[in-house]
Amino acid sequence: MKLVRFGDAGAERPGLVDADGTIRDLSGVVPDIAGEALTAAGLKRIRDHDPASLPKAPDGARLGPCVGGVRNFLGVGLNFADHAAETGMRLPKEPILFNKAPNCVVGPHDDVMLPKTSVKVDWEVELAFVIGERASNVEEADALSHIAGVCICNDVTERSFQTERSGQWTKGKGCPTFGPLGPWLVTLDEAGDLDNLALTLDVNGRRMQDGSTSTMIFRIPFLLSYISSFMTLDPGDVVTTGTPPGVGMALDPPTFLKAGDTMRLGITGLGEQSQTVVPWRDTSDGRGSSAYKTGFDIPR
Repeated sequence: MKLVRFGDAGAERPGLVDADGTIRDLSGVVPDIAGEALTAAGLKRIRDHDPASLPKAPDGARLGPCVGGVRNFLGVGLNFADHAAETGMRLPKEPILFNKAPNCVVGPHDDVMLPKTSVKVDWEVELAFVIGERASNVEEADALSHIAGVCICNDVTERSFQTERSGQWTKGKGCPTFGPLGPWLVTLDEAGDLDNLALTLDVNGRRMQDGSTSTMIFRIPFLLSYISSFMTLDPGDVVTTGTPPGVGMALDPPTFLKAGDTMRLGITGLGEQSQTVVPWRDTSDGRGSSAYKTGFDIPR
């Protein structure tokens, strides 16, 4: 299945994409693509409904992040051998983990906002997986049974915050709008071979990243087993698994995003994202980045 969330920012409704590409409203089946709906029982409840029996979403509805209520948003650093090589860093012996702020999650086509004091905002197309069953000390052989599905993530990163401000990578990873997810959450039965998916990212129409999950150092089953040995992951938690080569900081000269730039991301079978980079604005009034496009207030 391809699961989506559609509607105004902060008031998204659950949906699925039928065989014709039409979004069907799941509001009468599950309250959201979140939490319990992502468990095996919740996904079965959705599968038991004929898509043709569900109402259609409004034409042109905004797509929100494909999973709601994210409580843990984790990233894996330097997890592609060819990306590690372009940065000049040694291959990690164990996964490098960092946190992204859950409230940096936005829709796949929402704007990406430059932080107020940013100077080096970079792009990273990534494959993310979403937890479906609570995971604690999971064996690698059982890991996939704890995953609801996978999606595209743009792990937007402020490099000067990440590498020049001391301390944890988290500083450069969780700024507002730095976590576009979607367009779809694709269940594993339709996601294809997770170890051989093509990933691409264009900036202003120029291909910057063109890689494959085949060069991942640590594969998804190992990552889930490894992470769950340190913490418990719950349904709806998101883990983004690393990026292929072609990031801005590795170019000669290094190149970073500026207001007005556009990004387009794709992963085989998982759809496409597109974002426009916009200047910083004060969001303390409760309005998110989507206000740039829609003007809608996000409920607090």
